[in-house]
Amino acid sequence: MRFVPLPLSGAYEIHRDPFPDDRGWFSRAFSAEEFGEIGLPTVWAQCAGSLNRVQGTLRGLHYQVDPAAEAKLLHCVRGQVFDVMVDLRPGSPTRGQIWHTILQEHDQRLIFIPEGFAHGYQSLTDGAEVFYQMSAPYRPELSGGIRWDDPRLAIPWPLPPTVLSPRDRDLPFWEP
Repeated sequence: MRFVPLPLSGAYEIHRDPFPDDRGWFSRAFSAEEFGEIGLPTVWAQCAGSLNRVQGTLRGLHYQVDPAAEAKLLHCVRGQVFDVMVDLRPGSPTRGQIWHTILQEHDQRLIFIPEGFAHGYQSLTDGAEVFYQMSAPYRPELSGGIRWDDPRLAIPWPLPPTVLSPRDRDLPFWEP
């Protein structure tokens, strides 16, 4: 695996190294030893997946606060998504900055999102599926979010949202 630091402090893009053969390929998506060597979590409290039936579905921007702040490790297992993270950490040199990328099946990339970041994504294909690992269990009373269309963040979503949950539609704008 190759760990590529992203412009947001503490965030990484992780490139898996596939080993191809006549059957297809094999690659590791996690190694406690390699993650630990650069100070990333080596234990994941929870794993989850999400299926987005319709292109344009938008999820986010979500986070959890202490004592259940969570880091996330995710990748797209089917289809394609526009993935976004926002650094919300007080005192961080990249506070208030966003980073985005397109993740797609078979691209062998994972994204590591540190604690204190908001995260969201939009499906660019019907049937897009994302798999997550989280460092803390979900605690609804400690979950928060920021509106997807917050003008301070000016996220360049590629499509108008086609599906948005009532919760996400009613999230507040960010107040730094």
